[in-house]
Amino acid sequence: MRLEGELDLELAEGLEDRREDRLGDKLEALRAELLGLGRVVVAFSGGADSAFVARVATEALGARSALCATAVSASLAPVELADCRALASEWGLRWRAVETTELSEPAYVANQTDRCYHCKSSLMEALGPLAADEAATVVLGVNVDDLGDHRPGQQAAAERGARFPLVAAGFSKADVREVSRRLGLRTWDKPAAACLASRLPYGTPVTLGTLTKVAEAESALRALGFRQLRVRHYGDLARLEFEELDLPAAVERRDEVVAAVRGAGYRYVTLDLEGFRSGNLNGALGGAR
Repeated sequence: MRLEGELDLELAEGLEDRREDRLGDKLEALRAELLGLGRVVVAFSGGADSAFVARVATEALGARSALCATAVSASLAPVELADCRALASEWGLRWRAVETTELSEPAYVANQTDRCYHCKSSLMEALGPLAADEAATVVLGVNVDDLGDHRPGQQAAAERGARFPLVAAGFSKADVREVSRRLGLRTWDKPAAACLASRLPYGTPVTLGTLTKVAEAESALRALGFRQLRVRHYGDLARLEFEELDLPAAVERRDEVVAAVRGAGYRYVTLDLEGFRSGNLNGALGGAR
């Protein structure tokens, strides 16, 4: 007669086996989707999703048929550009950095609720000629979880012919991270790093100075050892979001935290006791997560 604990262990192992089968099926579906496209230009920001797509596309199609392109502008934190370059070298990606010009677009600078639409339009304008030269399709690292938030950029990309292979294969964010972990990709637990403009409330103009200020403040905080964070910009005031587990450390090290943020040009430094929430400035739209 088997003990209850043995049955529980057996059940857990069975569930894990089924999970592995499910994730394996999704990975094969992703490879099939990419193979069906033949040649791709991957919009490669260096985050967990786009890095996963870049790696799988390069392995499935070969570097000659998979170009990984990073859009460079003031909205991309310098540390993210450096990591894209490092990942390309580590993984043998065929990689290019391309400049985007969203800051010259008044509708983007105005920072209304359609800002991401204009950002992705600028991205597609930069990647379009590359895709034409490569006879390739632009692919983005959008996963199924992204479909539920306010993401007008997805519409702009789709209108211009981009494809979302992770969505086609049914990948959630958790799936991307878990399969990346099993494949040994160091990006599997990389903190989410949305563009710097996402730190500004809608209606606050997006300027080079403001983006630089946010980037410097976040870089200084990461130098203190904090990984997942946001510096939300409100003029002279910075509202800091840390993971809940990091809140006690932020309070304990408040002198260092305040000095780091003030060093970037902020006068007032506040701590959000709710902690880090991706996309929380969409709260006014009912889309906070």
